[in-house]
Amino acid sequence: MLRDFRIHPLLATSDAARARAWYADKLGLEPVFEREGQLVYSVPPTMFTVYRTPSAGTAQNTVAVTGIHEVPAAFVVAQIDAVADDIAIDAVKTGMLASAEIVDAVASAIARWKLPNLVVDPVMVAKSGDVLLTEPAVEAIRRSLLPLAAVLTPNRPEAERLLGHSVSNRDEARDAARRLVDLGPRAVVVKGGHFDEADIVDLLYDGSTFHEFRHPRLQTRHTHGTGCTFAAAIAAFLALGLSLPDAVHRAIEYVEGAIAHGLDIGSGQGPLDHFWAVRPAE
Repeated sequence: MLRDFRIHPLLATSDAARARAWYADKLGLEPVFEREGQLVYSVPPTMFTVYRTPSAGTAQNTVAVTGIHEVPAAFVVAQIDAVADDIAIDAVKTGMLASAEIVDAVASAIARWKLPNLVVDPVMVAKSGDVLLTEPAVEAIRRSLLPLAAVLTPNRPEAERLLGHSVSNRDEARDAARRLVDLGPRAVVVKGGHFDEADIVDLLYDGSTFHEFRHPRLQTRHTHGTGCTFAAAIAAFLALGLSLPDAVHRAIEYVEGAIAHGLDIGSGQGPLDHFWAVRPAE
């Protein structure tokens, strides 16, 4: 029986391929129905849905981001208010917040509604290498958003930009995690994909304890949306009530499968297959 109805808003750009997928994982999630373009999944005794509140629209393909159209900050807040005023919220994930004004507005709304389990994915550079955020927006993330975060999920370049110095190896990643927690988030996952190691080691620091998650590096170009999917999966598992280490572990497993089943689309960085765990075997 489906007894509970949990909501996970996503605050990011309007990329439908990344915005509604990551519930299909090794918990055996199956789509129940689709409503207004949003897939709803069930995990007895829990039902999920996701509400997207876009802060920008992007013109992009697998090769490049060719345009960004910002949504007015007031309308971003109106979207948050509309959901929070009506429906209980169990987790929130932020992605690319296109300007300092939008970052500050989103942070203010999250604080005002006391939204739980905030996962901040500090999206700054697209997979294609296109820079997405100005320095004032990065500073707004440091100032307004990080103190509200349950967990921050930077990759190496994002950690370097947030801290203002290079992070070259795993020892420096540990120091970076400590310094990032000092900026306000309760925990940090420094993702290991950009470090020059045979395996990927994702590093979780919760302010007192380090957890290392080692997994094989998959040789594929189908990695478009990896960071967004990872952060969203953590938020989904936190909404289910998992501990942060367990949520990170399950998110890694899910993303690893989504990369392994990546879709051969376009001539650049192809997307993950978010539905790999429930797609019927051929």
